Amino acid sequence: MYLGAAIAVGLFDAATPAGVAWLRCLGAALMLLAWRRPGRAAWRGRPLLLAGVFGVVTAGMNVLFYEAIARLPLGTAVALEFTGPVLVAALGSRGRRDVFALVLVAAGVLCIADVRLAGSPAGVLFALGAAAAWAAYIVIGQRVAIGGNAGSGIDSLAVGFAVATVLLSPLALGTTGMWGSPFLLLLGVGVALLATVVPYVLDQVVLRRIGRARFALLLALLPVTAGVTGLVVLAQVPTPLEAVGTLAVVAGVALRSRDERPARSAPPVEPG
Repeated sequence: MYLGAAIAVGLFDAATPAGVAWLRCLGAALMLLAWRRPGRAAWRGRPLLLAGVFGVVTAGMNVLFYEAIARLPLGTAVALEFTGPVLVAALGSRGRRDVFALVLVAAGVLCIADVRLAGSPAGVLFALGAAAAWAAYIVIGQRVAIGGNAGSGIDSLAVGFAVATVLLSPLALGTTGMWGSPFLLLLGVGVALLATVVPYVLDQVVLRRIGRARFALLLALLPVTAGVTGLVVLAQVPTPLEAVGTLAVVAGVALRSRDERPARSAPPVEPG
């Protein structure tokens, strides 16, 4: 995911941020359709409507986030966007332990992200729009994940991205600088695979197994894994504040997850 984001930022010189997001959506749709080949039932009625809404919300989230990081420091945009999952987790909190875990996670993410609101007001609005779309992605994504058999959520993801690619096709005007370069198009495919296909398919697998409030808090591990990757791969040593933030996020997620238990199946009914 982080490698995909880094590649996407590098493409902003050849295409608009929204255009890169659309190309990412197109690449993901083609890969998922080739892999899953959804049946006719996925293209009709309520399944098509739900998948289409999910696809447009997800693609819209990516468009808004790319527009935000084109105007704001990445850490600022990430912190603002994370208000979406925090809201979902807050609405799913049931007790004081949950609230405390939520506070730990939110504070930890702010420490890691090093929020600086200096910059473009439009960038702030785009980041907050991405936050709202992220919240919707979690809520709708769980409905998609549990809507049928174990693979139907991924099939809906394929259909959703196909629908979003068509509906958002005017954004393709921002990609004209890329079509003459096979190398840039290959990078666009890489963004689609790394930043969309792999993480969103995994999201569908996870959302089918856990509640959306817990899932929202688990998303707080994203900036933690980014910091660990930077330390191991790039030798970027975290500041003391970032280290404290990392510990706070891990503690908050562990605290919130502690009381979660997988649902037990009902005992079999004895005959007679």
